[in-house]
Amino acid sequence: MSYLGHAFMIIGALFCFLGGLGILRMPDVYNRIQAGTKAVTLGSLSIFLGVGILQPEWWPKLVTITGFLLVTTPVGSSAIARAFLKSGIKPWQKPGTPIQEIEQGLGQGLGQGQEPEK
Repeated sequence: MSYLGHAFMIIGALFCFLGGLGILRMPDVYNRIQAGTKAVTLGSLSIFLGVGILQPEWWPKLVTITGFLLVTTPVGSSAIARAFLKSGIKPWQKPGTPIQEIEQGLGQGLGQGQEPEK
């Protein structure tokens, strides 16, 4: 049972590391929030599971912490993303994606079904 607990803790540490790496490598704040939130949450849950296997008497506390983490993390990341969006920071888009072409067309006064002149 000790090996299983340690395996979950190592997996959790790996997910936390990958979440930190994602924060460094992603192109904009919205992707960074997503990388940090999802990967680190999964890593934390795995670490809690490993600790719970190693220390069974801690289960009530770990379940409480896990519930708090699962409720507050998505709410907090959504609030931060919404604040960035309201402050005018636009999401990153790969150049040449269809959404950018549509936005350029709307900026030229084109409606649906109209093609820009080339």
